[in-house]
Amino acid sequence: MKKLAKYLSPEIYNSIFTGEKEVNLETQRKKITVFFSDIKGFTEITDSMEAEALATLLNSYLKEMAEIAARFGGTLDKFIGDAIMIFFGDPKSRGEQQDAIACVMMAIEMREHLKFLREKWVNQGISDPLHIRIGINTGYCTVENFGSENRLDYTIVGGQVNLASLLESSAGTDQILISHETYALVKDAINCESLSEIAVKGIAHPVKTYYSMFKFSAITGLRKVNFYGFVL
Repeated sequence: MKKLAKYLSPEIYNSIFTGEKEVNLETQRKKITVFFSDIKGFTEITDSMEAEALATLLNSYLKEMAEIAARFGGTLDKFIGDAIMIFFGDPKSRGEQQDAIACVMMAIEMREHLKFLREKWVNQGISDPLHIRIGINTGYCTVENFGSENRLDYTIVGGQVNLASLLESSAGTDQILISHETYALVKDAINCESLSEIAVKGIAHPVKTYYSMFKFSAITGLRKVNFYGFVL
């Protein structure tokens, strides 16, 4: 059981082994906040590093990001190479607003922690710095055990998941792009700056976007932290 747990999100693992979730084909609709991130320019990095050093670097990065996700209560869906997919709202939810706030705060914390990791890696002789881009969206998704009776994958699917992924692809270096739906839930807790609408492939209408500026101490109980890492 301990070995199998390493292949599942702790939230999914616990819900299965406590009997809260049935292990069969099933679907349900829930309002979920979805997070995607990847390493900007990762293909170029792979061309400049030996495979062993690259594996060490990537595993170190994914480990640190997974630990941050766990602290904020996110369900780590999967690693896709250097990309990470996390969602909030299932199997446990603290309410739509708190799920969205936790997700954006997690993203900010990841961005902050990456600065520390870059310094650590430079001291280890790794000269190419890692920078990330992040997309976050909130909306109704299909939560399901997907696959066959013999092999299941617990995940979320739908247009709102795709939008989060597309926002991540549209984000700039070290930028957290959030949709208007997420902004509406977090605006009282996290200062966000409005950006221009962007055209997203596969979506007929322009998408309004925002990026997170800093955490608001009166709501979160934390210091105000600028998105780019400066304590205000």
